[in-house]
Amino acid sequence: MSTFKDLGLKSEIIQALTDLGYEKPTEIQEKAIPQVIASDQDLKAFAQTGTGKTAAFSLPILQKLDLDSNQVQAIILSPTRELAIQIARNIEEFSTHLKGFRVAAVYGGSDINGQIRSLNKGVQIVVGTPGRTVDLIKRRKLKLDSVKWLVLDEADEMLNMGFKDELDQVLQVTPDTKQTLLFSATFPKEVDRIARNYMNDPAQIDAGKRNSSTNNVSHEYYVVTDRNRYPALKRIADINPDIYGIIFCRTRRETQEVADKLIQDGYSADSLHGELSQAQRDMVMQKFRKKTLQILVATDVAARGLDVDSLTHVINYKLPDQVESYTHRSGRTGRANSTGISIAIVSPGERRKLGPIERIIGKKFVQMQVPDGKEICKKQLLKLVDKVNDFEVNESQISEYLPTIQEKLEGLDRDELIKRFVSIEFNSFLSYYENANDLNSTSKDRGRERETNGRQRNDENMSRFFINIGRKDKLNPARLIGLINEQNIAKNIEIGQIEILDTFSFFELDKNFESETLAAFTRDSDISFEGRGVNVEKTEKKRAGSGGGRKSSGGGRNHRGRSGDDEGRRSKPSGDSGSSKSFNKGGFGRDRNKGGRRGN
Repeated sequence: MSTFKDLGLKSEIIQALTDLGYEKPTEIQEKAIPQVIASDQDLKAFAQTGTGKTAAFSLPILQKLDLDSNQVQAIILSPTRELAIQIARNIEEFSTHLKGFRVAAVYGGSDINGQIRSLNKGVQIVVGTPGRTVDLIKRRKLKLDSVKWLVLDEADEMLNMGFKDELDQVLQVTPDTKQTLLFSATFPKEVDRIARNYMNDPAQIDAGKRNSSTNNVSHEYYVVTDRNRYPALKRIADINPDIYGIIFCRTRRETQEVADKLIQDGYSADSLHGELSQAQRDMVMQKFRKKTLQILVATDVAARGLDVDSLTHVINYKLPDQVESYTHRSGRTGRANSTGISIAIVSPGERRKLGPIERIIGKKFVQMQVPDGKEICKKQLLKLVDKVNDFEVNESQISEYLPTIQEKLEGLDRDELIKRFVSIEFNSFLSYYENANDLNSTSKDRGRERETNGRQRNDENMSRFFINIGRKDKLNPARLIGLINEQNIAKNIEIGQIEILDTFSFFELDKNFESETLAAFTRDSDISFEGRGVNVEKTEKKRAGSGGGRKSSGGGRNHRGRSGDDEGRRSKPSGDSGSSKSFNKGGFGRDRNKGGRRGN
């Protein structure tokens, strides 16, 4: 493997990399940096999350920048503000020894006037989210007519999040002579469309096997019923007392619910999702990076841009809608030559979803059994003993108290002292898991699920809608989300379960925006998708046992079709069946002295 000096980088950049402890380039860096330095040809680069893509595109741009000019020479678009901030921070670190260089991050959820002031001072590189970038362009505060490089980082995710129009607008106002660098981890058709429409004969680089999983990550799954999903999560945490990981949920509401329950049960946990303010998100991430928090519960979008290399576990509380998104999640662990575990908690009916993921990552999932109370207590007890054994005693602090302590404990022998010590620290834990039930799904559970297949669980917070387009119209969940976002129904509207059938589909939205949703799809009768007119109606969920159809409230139409799977159907998780008692002693991340209150 070559060194960064071999890649043709100037001494100032090499010095910054040395200061940061960078020794050898990663595969994507080794391939992309010389390509961009030596050529003005557009570039498509494919590499997994956590492989060093930021340095791969930013270092050659820093190499070729005109530092005597204060005009914007490079615009880097990223899907989330966290990722935009992280990219800008990395570029600042790489450019420490470049005199006269400035970079600005522009993103929503923060004061736009402060960002405008930064731009007015003159910057060579702007890193932005699509929405805020377009806003600044429309205000004529961000001028891109001198741009030499346009970088689309995580292009697949920007399209999944419905930023197609914003990407088009930015691409259209940049010079035709620019060099476009597209970096992506997955390869949907929409990414190819951007390449065809906005790139000129691009070179292509692949780092590692496409959509593959790192060799440092093992993949496990647990099969439980939906009502046991949260209790199983708790046991997985308890059997891994040193866990430091991210739990991925599908919606903001589910993320908050799981985080609140973990905090209530005494775990060192917090949530990260789109409804938090920037100050709250920064506070949560600061605590997580410092390991004050050991569990972060997050949505896929909110977790973009997290720069944490030492995660031990990634837990999929629910599998993602998009199969490719699993690789993004699992790629958060097993970094920096460390090992990691990616865990999926699935219901019996969701096991079939593991096959497509296995084909993409090139690995097999290993089925694990949810540990019983006895296993957990043994693991936690041995962890406690190891902690005591490794603890360094400060003789000077306790020496004056020892005579009194020895006098009080004079009648107890060594074995009795050990028993009493363990009991003080561990009785609540033992009590909690006493007579704990087996949470693993049985054949009886699977039979019960087959009997109820097709019945929609009621979520009172969601309204369900019928739309007259489906799989034959080339509809998929990402394109349906994009279509919903294009109607500007509400900012950050929550989308629930999506069922894509052959000629029609169903989707769920926050019930508070029911009338706005119907109005949005009817105010413009010209809405179309792949040449087909779009019609949206509200549907009523049938009661359990009342048949497979769904009755429309818009005229009695009966939409029949194969029911979707269980993903996205939320029910309030119950406590672990071993005991309803909450406790704060023993176990992973449980601190008797620190509450679980979330900072504002």
